[in-house]
Amino acid sequence: MPDIIESLPRIDTIDGVTPDIFAQAILPASRPVLIRGLVADWPAVRHGRAGAQPMAHYLKTLDTGHPTTVLEAHNGVQGRFSYSADMSEFNFNKRFKTISAGIDQILAAMDHPNPPYTYIQSTVIKDYLPDFLAENINPLLPPAIAPRIWISNATRAQTHNDNDHNLACVAAGRRRFILFPPEQLKNLYIGPMDHTPSGRAISLASLEEPDFARFPRLKDALDAAMVTELEPGDALYVPKYWWHHVQSLSPFNVLINYWWGNSAPTVENPMSAFLAALLSLKDISPADKVYWKAMFDHYIFQVDGDPMAHVPPARQGGLGRHDAKMRKGIFDSLRKLIEGRG
Repeated sequence: MPDIIESLPRIDTIDGVTPDIFAQAILPASRPVLIRGLVADWPAVRHGRAGAQPMAHYLKTLDTGHPTTVLEAHNGVQGRFSYSADMSEFNFNKRFKTISAGIDQILAAMDHPNPPYTYIQSTVIKDYLPDFLAENINPLLPPAIAPRIWISNATRAQTHNDNDHNLACVAAGRRRFILFPPEQLKNLYIGPMDHTPSGRAISLASLEEPDFARFPRLKDALDAAMVTELEPGDALYVPKYWWHHVQSLSPFNVLINYWWGNSAPTVENPMSAFLAALLSLKDISPADKVYWKAMFDHYIFQVDGDPMAHVPPARQGGLGRHDAKMRKGIFDSLRKLIEGRG
């Protein structure tokens, strides 16, 4: 696998990114971008560059002492947090401990040649390390976007995606990201959505020990993949829906990430439409699927352009542009269908 990783194209790198450049050029492009040194001036990064012990001391002095989620796995999993062999369970245990206790576990295993694995995962900083926020300010995003902290030894986060944009900032250690465009879904062998290790569906295919006999289309996914490595102070923008595999490469790693951009959990959220489609379209006849695929391609995804260009705007109805009144009418029609009054 190292030869495969080395052969992957590198993610574009940009220096000197301002909020305007980020908002007007990077976000609209919907492509991953590595921003070298974005948070290099953070006190956290200064401690991270000094070593594991200074960084651990810094974080422990900020710890409120509230228990958080700490994942623990034996050394046989090789840092890969995933499923048991039959997928009925997971290959790790979930504990509730303070950040300081989790950090002490990582430190205690640092010199072990084959250590157990500890992962303090997705912890909201304002609730557990609130003073961190005043000292380590993101130069691109508004304060309303609440960061999370991830602390671990040499763990692997299996390939997954998010419904949000992600800005991942390394404060200590090194991280490797392998990214795949959203359309590589079909080649990544994604597991179930409702039985996941950490809330997001993950790929069942290992990138470190690829089994191309079991997962042959993984080769096609790798043909579309990109890779980058982050040092302390670096940040990676991952557009929403991009698949990413994350390797923590050091015995002590700290990452701060920011998620934003997902719509509210309402009927207008695309996930709501997807779940409704699971109920209404997944098991219909092949002939019906042909029809509804054509309907979605034509009217929703508009693969051939504006489907209503031949109809006067005033007569396009719900298939045309939506104002507030039209959206309410569509919602009312949907509600009547759900209630059996359509």
